[in-house]
Amino acid sequence: MGHLSRTLLFSGLLSIAASAATNAQPVSLKMGYSGAGVAQSLYNTIDRAGLWAKNSLDVKSIYFNSGALTVQALVGGDIDLTDSNIPTMLNLKAAGVLDVRMIAGWMNRITLSFLARKPIKAPADLKGKKLAISRFGASSDFVTRMLMRYWKLDPEKDVTIIQSGGNDALRIAALVAGHIDGALIGTYELPKILETGCCNNLADLEDLPIEYARFGVIVPTASLKARREVFRRYLEALVEGIHIFKTRPELPIAVLKKEGIKDAEGGQKKIAKVLIDFPVPDEKAVQTALDSIGTPKAKLAQAKDYIDASLLEEIKKSGFFERLQGR
Repeated sequence: MGHLSRTLLFSGLLSIAASAATNAQPVSLKMGYSGAGVAQSLYNTIDRAGLWAKNSLDVKSIYFNSGALTVQALVGGDIDLTDSNIPTMLNLKAAGVLDVRMIAGWMNRITLSFLARKPIKAPADLKGKKLAISRFGASSDFVTRMLMRYWKLDPEKDVTIIQSGGNDALRIAALVAGHIDGALIGTYELPKILETGCCNNLADLEDLPIEYARFGVIVPTASLKARREVFRRYLEALVEGIHIFKTRPELPIAVLKKEGIKDAEGGQKKIAKVLIDFPVPDEKAVQTALDSIGTPKAKLAQAKDYIDASLLEEIKKSGFFERLQGR
C-alpha cells in the first residue's frame, strides 16, 4: 500500500471514529465541587453553550457544602472527578488515601476578599481576633491560614479560627452581626456586605502576589488510565468553555444574572481576567497549594508528582486550541 493510500485510509478511520463519537450515547460523568461561585458560573456557561453535548458527555455537577464531603464522595466512587478544593483533594495522595492527579488548572488566583469588622483596618489588627471558615480541612481553612502567614501572623497562635459551616450565608450573617471578626468572602457577595458599613476590605486576594492552584480538575489515577478518551473530551469542553467565557461575555453575563448576581457584567470581567486560556497545571501554583496543607507528608510532596498534563498536551498537538483561537 502506497503512502498516499495509507494516509487516506488513516484519515478515513479518523472520520469514522469522530462520527461514531458524535453519534454515540453521551457518557455520564459526575463532577463534584464545593463553594458556589466562580466554578459554578463557569460550568453553567459550559452547559448553556452546549459543550458537554457537543463532546458526547452528560456531566452532572454535584454541589457539596465542604471539601471534606467532596473527598468522601471521590474516595467512595460516588463522583468521577472534582473541580475545587485543590489542597483537600491533593492531600488524598499526600496522605496515602487515594492516588489522584491534577489534569487541569484553570485558575491560579484567589478570587476572594478578606473582610474584617470595623475598627480593624490592617492585618496586624487581627491579632487576638476570631476568624470564621466553613470547616477544618476545607479550602477556606487552607486559604485563611496561608493568608495569615503571608501577613506574618501565626494562624495557630495569633488568631482563633472557628467553623461556621459550609453555608456562606451563615458566615456573612455572623460577620455582619459581629459574632466573628473576619472571614473570606466570595466575589459576588462583597458589594452587598460593604453596603452595610460593618466591615473593611483588608485585601482582594487576587491582587496579592500569591500563585495558588485555586480551581482545577482532579481525577483518580486509575480512572484516568481507564477512561482517557472520556476525560480528554471533558477537557476539550472545559478549554472551549473558558474561551467562550472570555470572548462571548453576553453568555456568562446571562448565566450570572440567572444566578442572582447583582453586578453580572463586573463579575464576568473579574472572572475572565483570571481564567487561564489553556489550563495546564502550574507547578509553582500547585506547590503553594500543597504547602498550604501543612502536614508533614504534604511538606515533603513535590508538585510534579501530582500533575498529569498529558491529555492537555495531546489536545494542543491536535491543533484544537489553535483552531479555537482562530490561528
